[in-house]
Amino acid sequence: MASDLSSLLNSSRALNSHLSRPDLPSVNLSLDQIEAQSRRLVSRQPGASSDADRANYLLAQAHVDAPALANSIAHLNTSSTFSPLQPLQDTDVSGYLRHAHEQNLISTIEEGRRETQEHFYRLLEERSHKDWEAKKRRVFEELGGRATSDSKALAEMKKSFHGKAALAASTGPSLTLQMQSKMMAYDRAISELNAARLRGTSCPIIHLLMQAAASLNSEPSSQQILQNFHVLAKITSEPPALPPVEHAGAHILNAPLFERKYARVYLGDSDSREAAALRIQIAKGSREALEDQFWDIIERTIQSRPMEARLGGDPSVANKIRAFLLMRYYKNGQWEDRIELVAGQPLWAKLYYLVRTGHAQEALDEALKSQQAIEHREDSFMNHFRSWVESPERRLPKPHRDHLQTVYNAHMLHSASADPFKLALYKLMGKLEPSRRTVSQVTMTTEDWLWFQLAMVDEEEEGGLRGLTEVLLSYGERHFDGTKKGVWPGVLLMCGQFERSVAALWEHPETEIEAVHLAIALAYHGLLRVPSRAETSDISPLTLSPLSPPALSLPMLIWRYVRQFVKMDAKEALQYVYCVCLSADQGDGVGRENVETAWELVRRIIVLAHSGPAWEELVGGFRPDGTRFSGIIEQGATLLHLQNTAQYNEQILIRAARDSEENDRIPEAIKLYNLAGDYGTVISCLAQALGNTLAQPAGESDKGKIIERTAVEILRHYERTNRAVGKDRDAAVRLLRIREALNAKSSGRFDVVLEIMESTDLIPLDGDVAKITRKAEEFKDLHDALQRNLQVYLPLTMEALAAVHQSIKNSATAETTRQMTLTTLRKKSRSLMVFGGILKYRMSPDVYSYLARLDVEIAL
Repeated sequence: MASDLSSLLNSSRALNSHLSRPDLPSVNLSLDQIEAQSRRLVSRQPGASSDADRANYLLAQAHVDAPALANSIAHLNTSSTFSPLQPLQDTDVSGYLRHAHEQNLISTIEEGRRETQEHFYRLLEERSHKDWEAKKRRVFEELGGRATSDSKALAEMKKSFHGKAALAASTGPSLTLQMQSKMMAYDRAISELNAARLRGTSCPIIHLLMQAAASLNSEPSSQQILQNFHVLAKITSEPPALPPVEHAGAHILNAPLFERKYARVYLGDSDSREAAALRIQIAKGSREALEDQFWDIIERTIQSRPMEARLGGDPSVANKIRAFLLMRYYKNGQWEDRIELVAGQPLWAKLYYLVRTGHAQEALDEALKSQQAIEHREDSFMNHFRSWVESPERRLPKPHRDHLQTVYNAHMLHSASADPFKLALYKLMGKLEPSRRTVSQVTMTTEDWLWFQLAMVDEEEEGGLRGLTEVLLSYGERHFDGTKKGVWPGVLLMCGQFERSVAALWEHPETEIEAVHLAIALAYHGLLRVPSRAETSDISPLTLSPLSPPALSLPMLIWRYVRQFVKMDAKEALQYVYCVCLSADQGDGVGRENVETAWELVRRIIVLAHSGPAWEELVGGFRPDGTRFSGIIEQGATLLHLQNTAQYNEQILIRAARDSEENDRIPEAIKLYNLAGDYGTVISCLAQALGNTLAQPAGESDKGKIIERTAVEILRHYERTNRAVGKDRDAAVRLLRIREALNAKSSGRFDVVLEIMESTDLIPLDGDVAKITRKAEEFKDLHDALQRNLQVYLPLTMEALAAVHQSIKNSATAETTRQMTLTTLRKKSRSLMVFGGILKYRMSPDVYSYLARLDVEIAL
């Protein structure tokens, strides 16, 4: 064993003996030593220094002393970065304070820079995520699915009809029962709106939508939606209902006009006096809506806790406010801190809440009852409060406001014990310190805070409503939706950002329906700005530009909504498309673009709607006696700004017929052309369609049956009225006769087949060679549909001849008669073969061989 190991050792040592060279020295160094030697060799190379010299030379040309800078950096002491440049003595207090002040400034700037950077990247990430969600949602919608908030999964894609995906793929996903019930509730309001527009009367559309929303109390967002509609109703001063036209004194000329009432001012110059008045009205309406909302809360609170409220038998507003204050601020036998009692009651809080609920006159009456006690504490309050309440714009003259500012600064601004409600009253009357937007114990909720901001708005100072809007937009959605969802659209609505409000509702699937109807109500009153076609985004309906106010694409919003049910209920979809033309009066060509877009959507509805009686009710049609009846679209032509029948035919019917042709809906295209009076095109389409369906076996194509039935009706009507006479009509008649022959063949009546084919005069069967040649030469002048179907009706005729020949041959008739008939059939067969031989290359070889085989059978 030992000898084996020693031999193994010797053989292993001899493995690399052939590699050794006696003329080279051996290296006896470890790996670390080799690495150190390599580094020393590299450091001795002259390349690095020459590169540094060249760099120094280039920098010196720019007056940069690179060696000096390198030396300074090498000797930089970072530990003394924030130390004063000059040493401070222990007794140098001013120097120390100056240095501390400078350091505070530097740290503040650095902290601000860091926070700004973090805020920027956070906003960038949020915006990227939001854009991605919008694009993803858009893709899902285009594919026919809906991305829910839970699964975000793509629903089953809908198949397009006849392989045409252009329009069918744009229809939306299937609807749930809950969505259908909600849509139906709002549909009725839109139908009433359009009916009023057709009559030329106004419609309280906002209150109709409020009634629809109130019927959906099971929805979690219904209360917030109701409040949004209530805000808009207050802004527009829309009454809950209008007196009927039949009512005495309610003549149509005396009725208020709501449609596009504010469009001229809202879409015009934002710096004009009328625009400022509109902003004042928006702020006032929003404030009144919040006042109504808070009063409703107070009443419900009192009703829910009557024992604590101790309302008694006095149902007055002031007594209800007293009861509410008792419930909120009176605990364990005493009032909360800082609640100042005047004449034994929390008068400042009472006055504030009366103003907060919109009962300013009642507040003045309460103040007058305690005037002596108030003047004992605040001698000038009553005069200012009376002037403020009696002012229609709730605005005091400058001297009064200056005096209030003085009193406020002297007694309340820095007081820790001042009643917060008295402080709030002073701020409201004098519009003091508008930048300080919060009052402790007063602006506790989002609604309270918003009401206070709207009450402080002054169009002549601090930017007015536009200034408040900038502040609210800087806060963003997260600030308001942190504790309560769905508040942000209402906030935008109250500050006049109507387009942003609708877009905020549209972003959430549960409020998409309300977004569409809110947009329609805004457009009806003229408070919606629509972008031009070039500015419209394919992803989001909202268009934001630094050079122009926000705009919302109403056509995009409406189509994305109606395409969910356009196939099932085209009539209701049409009602929404009528609303696209509400912005037809917008300038810069935008209104005209919207009208054209509405026409396009109507054509899209016609193409996508299911065929049948409902489709004819939509577009119109002809009665059995040939008289024409108009459809719903034509009846509402004025809503689509179609001036006359010719424009209706050109823009709607004919172009919809072309779209139907492209989407392989030939029967509908033919009917549309017929309705438009384009009889030549009707017959041309009929001929082409009959030619396309002729080769299909009878009974296998429902579309073919529909085309044939339509062709029969139209041709009968045209023959009676002598319309569209010519080559196309003759071709359509012949093609129908060929179809009759094919049907007769299916039932085994070959003698009828032969009779029909002879009546078409397509094939010469009399044996006259000259006539056969002439017919063959005339073949190229036949209609294209007849030429394409040559190999359909030639074999059909030959099969009829063969079948009749066989039948006669096997019959028991007299021999002489039978032979004469067989001779005639052979003559016809020979004529057909001569005709077919001349047109041989217009058929496939198989067809010609088949004809020859049948001819041989007949000749035998």
